[in-house]
Amino acid sequence: MQEAEKAGRPKAFFRTVMMEDLIQVMNINRICLPENYTYSFFEDLAKVYPKAFWVAVVDGRIVGYVMCRVERIFSKLDFLKIKKAGHIVSVAVLPEHRKKGIATELIRQALKSLAEHYGCEEAYLEVRVSNDVAISLYHKLGFVSREVQRRYYADGEDALLMAVKLPQNS
Repeated sequence: MQEAEKAGRPKAFFRTVMMEDLIQVMNINRICLPENYTYSFFEDLAKVYPKAFWVAVVDGRIVGYVMCRVERIFSKLDFLKIKKAGHIVSVAVLPEHRKKGIATELIRQALKSLAEHYGCEEAYLEVRVSNDVAISLYHKLGFVSREVQRRYYADGEDALLMAVKLPQNS
């Protein structure tokens, strides 16, 4: 379990997801994001990639999550190379818990797990082109913008595909 503190704020604890967390995670997804998934989608990622699905807990309540899957893809960073990559599928933090470093720590834990437990060489994600706050956070975490995916989201908004190289254990 990882801990993060900010002066005068409740402590956030970070841990991998448990099956009994999924309803709370789904509720956060529904509150925070227009893209919603079925219970079976969350359950599948929690079962198949449990070490890359993290939650943040404050005062015994889940306040944020990040969930990932592992894929073999054409690298988003190295032209025409096949790589094992972590796909950050979804990240969300409840509005009242934002700007406290929770999303940053969730993503750091997920990236570390993708490299250490799943042998991923890089990670990538899609983010709405209008989401300047998230794009700035991803840049601070080392992600680089790779391409715009036109009309990626159901409402027609474009997505910015971003990727980061992961450290390799030697």
